[in-house]
Amino acid sequence: MPAILNLSVYKFTPLARLPELREKLLAQSLASGLRGTILLSPEGINFFVAGDRAQTDALLAELRTVPGLQDLTPKESESDEQPFNRMLVKIKREIIAFGVAEIDPAQRPTARLPARTLKQWLDEGKPIMLLDTRNDFEIRMGTFRGARPAGIQRFREFPEAARKLPEELKTQTIVTFCTGGIRCEKAGPFLELSGFKNVFQLDGGILKYFEECGGAHFDGECFVFDRRVGVDPELRETHSVLCFNCQTPLKEEEQRDSRYVPDVSCPHCFASADSRAS
Repeated sequence: MPAILNLSVYKFTPLARLPELREKLLAQSLASGLRGTILLSPEGINFFVAGDRAQTDALLAELRTVPGLQDLTPKESESDEQPFNRMLVKIKREIIAFGVAEIDPAQRPTARLPARTLKQWLDEGKPIMLLDTRNDFEIRMGTFRGARPAGIQRFREFPEAARKLPEELKTQTIVTFCTGGIRCEKAGPFLELSGFKNVFQLDGGILKYFEECGGAHFDGECFVFDRRVGVDPELRETHSVLCFNCQTPLKEEEQRDSRYVPDVSCPHCFASADSRAS
């Protein structure tokens, strides 16, 4: 059995006394040997940590004593190696950077669509528009068939991208999705604020969908922000890697390209150089 348990969870809920909470969580995590990142902000918590079951259970027990975090239920996956280099606990203005003050997921969330319901809709051919709110480099690794990419390089660009969506989409059923759900907690309410009438967010994101529905209607793998780089619909680590030079994720077929040299370059480095030269 793999030795490392990977936990990821977020929750939008008002949090107070953040410096004190930061010090307590950092001390406990370092003492137990956990690695990963915990983000704290007045709007809530977002974390990705990895360790053995005893370490992660101890962290969760501590977090569940914090008002508003009693019902934290992380998503779990396993890996053969520790995917994080160190342990960080940070205080941020937002747990996912967006920059639109009117959005308050804790008080005004978008309706959540369970993974199995989305699969049922797709099985039945229900007329919906799947909107991938992730960055372009993530979408390259895999996405739902027929999904519309937001067309962004970072999530803070989503509001501008949303303003460019066709007007006729405002009356259609839209299902937003991302890796674990957190980006849709802000993307969905922003769409509603912008006049879109029938918006859902995929509850738990792609990772929850993989857990409950496997790879049905999904092509490729899901990029993750740790040393695993990608996971398949069985939530197993893939053979994808990050280019050392440009940090672009590369699937196995791209690693067979003659321009891929480990720790040096990849096809995307060459493409970027060619575009600059022209």
